[in-house]
Amino acid sequence: MDRPQHFVIILVEEFSHIAFSCAVEPLRIANLASGKELYSWSLASEDGTQAVCSNGTVSLVDHGLDDLPRCDQIFLLSGINMKNHVTRPILACLRRARSRGTNIGALCSGAWLLASAGFLDGMKTSIHWEYHDAFAEEFPDVPLVRNVFVADEKHMTASGGTATADLMLHLIERDHGHDLSVAVADKMVYNAVRNATAEQRVSLQSRNGMRNAHMVRAIQRMQAAISEPVSPSLIAEEIGISTRQLERLFGKYLNTSPKRFYMEMRLERARNLLVQTENSVTEVALACGFESAGHFSRVYRSCFGITPNSQRNRID
Repeated sequence: MDRPQHFVIILVEEFSHIAFSCAVEPLRIANLASGKELYSWSLASEDGTQAVCSNGTVSLVDHGLDDLPRCDQIFLLSGINMKNHVTRPILACLRRARSRGTNIGALCSGAWLLASAGFLDGMKTSIHWEYHDAFAEEFPDVPLVRNVFVADEKHMTASGGTATADLMLHLIERDHGHDLSVAVADKMVYNAVRNATAEQRVSLQSRNGMRNAHMVRAIQRMQAAISEPVSPSLIAEEIGISTRQLERLFGKYLNTSPKRFYMEMRLERARNLLVQTENSVTEVALACGFESAGHFSRVYRSCFGITPNSQRNRID
């Protein structure tokens, strides 16, 4: 490629600063390591002057949304409270860019805005794991995956943080070869580069400090049946052990019972939905496997010391 590829990064208010750095720095280092200008980039925001990230840092930008330059790739970068920033100017800008045939991707929670514009229906999509529950409820037609990034769809998505660097290193390797990608990672002192199929969160084994295959399968089964819970006895039968043995394993590794662990998992998802969506308490209760809002509210308060209705008004 004779000319540098130009990326435009649209900074949405309260964007993630770490994702921003992980987007730009690999491109800068690729130029440095190659001795050529392989990439150029410019920044845009809704007001055309600046954007404020979630840690309060102010970034000056080059463009407003009405005067984006021609480019090879647009990345939409947002962070916390992304639902509050799904604005008409941003959606209109995205649709104009798509009509021109520009490649459009999203970083961190930016997939929420692309989904709001209707861009992601039927496409595998990655978003930061904190927003998985809310995203799945809001956009049921978007196949959400836990991969750190998705690069083989029309709209690339990365889950944020250092996953953004993984995506950029993938693009550098795709366009300029493995050796340059490795050289960039080395200069970043980044020796844990992940491919697209890597999951965002650490494995169940690492997270729970265990290596027991029965435990892993049991917890995976629980995760897959949040809205329609199954009994511990059925889980034990499915994984080929007795209910008694399952109880002993949970006591040994997690100091709890399967029933209690399962309930806490469902309540944790309920808390995510209460904070991240506008779903009613009844809708959240049903999505997390509770037959009535009343029972859900009692169990929720017993666990968290606050009612579901009060949870929405609480700032942790």
